[in-house]
Amino acid sequence: MSDTKNPLPREVADAYVDELIALDPISGTYLGLKGSSGKLPDFSPSGSEAFAALARDTLARLAEAELLPGADSDIERRCARLLRERLTAELAVHEADESLRAVGNMHSPAHSVREVFTVTPADTDEDWAAIAERLRAVPAALGGYRASLELGLERGLLAAPRQTTTFIEQLDEWTAGDNGWFGEFASAGPEQLRAELDGAARSANDAVAALRDWMRDVYAPAVKDAPPVVGRERYARWARYYNGTDLDLDEAYAYGWSEFHRILGEMRTEAEKILPGAATPWAALSHLDEHGTHIEGVEEVRDWLQGLMDEAIEALDGTHFELAERVRKVEARIAPPGGAAAPYYTPPSEDFSRPGRTWLPTMGETRFPAYDLVSTWYHEGVPGHHLQLAQWAHVAEDLSRYQAGVGMVSANLEGWALYAERLMDELGYLTDPERRLGYLDAQMMRAARVIVDIGMHLELTIPSDSPFHPGERWTPELAQEFFGTHSSRPAAFVESEMIRYLSMPGQAIGYKLGERAWLLGREAARARHGDAFDAKAWHMAALSQGSLGLDDLVDELSKL
Repeated sequence: MSDTKNPLPREVADAYVDELIALDPISGTYLGLKGSSGKLPDFSPSGSEAFAALARDTLARLAEAELLPGADSDIERRCARLLRERLTAELAVHEADESLRAVGNMHSPAHSVREVFTVTPADTDEDWAAIAERLRAVPAALGGYRASLELGLERGLLAAPRQTTTFIEQLDEWTAGDNGWFGEFASAGPEQLRAELDGAARSANDAVAALRDWMRDVYAPAVKDAPPVVGRERYARWARYYNGTDLDLDEAYAYGWSEFHRILGEMRTEAEKILPGAATPWAALSHLDEHGTHIEGVEEVRDWLQGLMDEAIEALDGTHFELAERVRKVEARIAPPGGAAAPYYTPPSEDFSRPGRTWLPTMGETRFPAYDLVSTWYHEGVPGHHLQLAQWAHVAEDLSRYQAGVGMVSANLEGWALYAERLMDELGYLTDPERRLGYLDAQMMRAARVIVDIGMHLELTIPSDSPFHPGERWTPELAQEFFGTHSSRPAAFVESEMIRYLSMPGQAIGYKLGERAWLLGREAARARHGDAFDAKAWHMAALSQGSLGLDDLVDELSKL
């Protein structure tokens, strides 16, 4: 490393993390810093500008750092590559004032505020005192968010009505009961802090209710005629943010269709094994919904998912991966109600005192088909998100804190997790027809995401060889019908997914495009090494280099 007066890129990146945490205590909590537990970010327009100012200053320091001796080493170069790409993409989103219309069913400041409490330390009285302080900070955080949306209204920068309605419904669910979700969360705290926690939870709940009322009475009427889709210019900006590169969107759309046709052929083969003569693969999956393997009970499914991940670790460690002991721990959890329908993962803290966790939203269900869970937990847990993000935390000292826990490209993460599903199929863990058809259904969902996400936001034409409305122009209504027809998921899940795509343009395509990048990188490395290619060594090297945008990822993977 360099003298602190002349920092190299990794030192610039880590200095950025220190300054970021001061502005964003939520990031501090995810990193495992207890000093962040009592605070929340400023989501107002001035708070957003403070983040942008930090990004601009860091980019200037990075440009200087890259001129120094040693900055061209692989580890410094990768860090610089990621830091520049991420901050540039974030600034593009900021300068387009996207934070002034940040409304959705998965990612918004309000969602970030609620979700951070699920990973905030809660083991000691001191922890709970910090939680009470954070609860008291909720009104100001949500007030700043509302100020951003108010400025968006003034400038004509509007969220679409459909995600606005869904968000209001979520806020209503969060406030249900005496003190809502925050009151229920605080009820687990120690008795000696009961009055303080209850009062703080009431103030948080009242702030959520006030935001809900304003969204319902002021915001929703103001955006009722806003267009449902974002158009090519906004979509390209968001696609760059989520994928870490400037995509050829028309090529990506065509790739989505090619994967659709390939996967459909494989699904028909597997469906015939389950329900001979089935009209469609989804008829076979519907048969499995009724007659296939199921797990009964919410706690029972949590235990089953934990066992699935534990079994995968035992089978893969030492054979296909080399896992540090602390990477081997991952927990299955049930997600709090009132969120989106998709399962998700939260990474371990920097010191692994909080393990990586997978989260299953039950959506009120108590009976769970196994075919829908196995491949998904390979994706969310092992060898998917958990192995990648926990490995980054494990090698953080060799990377940088920025690469290990902050600078994440969504398509890199989701691409690895989808690649992990395919890897388990390649390794022979999905030979059972139920599980393999479930895996292919999950693959089809990711191909359909590419098609409908790009198709509806760019209002493209459905190709002539499509089995669905050929020659017509995509609309959100057609997109939802297509997705529902080519998925085993229930109507509530499909609705949740469509709201997600409308409010997070460009994110959903990163699964399939990211998987393609991982496959391209592996094949290039295999071609370079020939018979000497060592898949286990390649996987561990690939999982130890931190995040990168998709083009950069292919380049770096090819060199391993």
